[in-house]
Amino acid sequence: MVERKIGDKNLRLVREDITEMEVDAFVFDITEDVKLGSGFGAAIQQRGGIVIQKELDEIGGCPTGEAVVTEAGILKADWIIHANGPKFREEDEEGKLRKTVQSALARAEEKGVKRLAFPPMGTGLYQVPLDLCSRVMVKTISDHLAEGGTLEEVLIAAPDNREFDPFKAQIQEGA
Repeated sequence: MVERKIGDKNLRLVREDITEMEVDAFVFDITEDVKLGSGFGAAIQQRGGIVIQKELDEIGGCPTGEAVVTEAGILKADWIIHANGPKFREEDEEGKLRKTVQSALARAEEKGVKRLAFPPMGTGLYQVPLDLCSRVMVKTISDHLAEGGTLEEVLIAAPDNREFDPFKAQIQEGA
């Protein structure tokens, strides 16, 4: 675990499965049509139950840079914040990623979340470069925590070295 204190708040990097973490909410990178689909989305639905996709169907969509919230079904978390981040080589990838992280943080604050977990946003299927992702996410989350609010701890769950190491460097650089 790698940690940065920001006032009385914490930013932590952990090697954990985000769906197994005991947090108030976690962020999931979703598409504009808010379909959980296959892969990690299918795992969330299987572990949390069909109620998650039913709520997303009622919401109907989520534009790039925005985030929506559903209950987490039978997962350990209370909420899932579904955030639609940038795709690789989109115009203004950095700005869209920053806005996506800010939107997810805002939805967490609206729900009174104290412990929130993020994955590395868009670094899998959407191929957002890890150096860009880690720099933007750590800065955006750190700035948000410095401003106050209900969030006490934000965790970034990066289970493999490919994702963990760039985030570790960014968090330690600002410590």
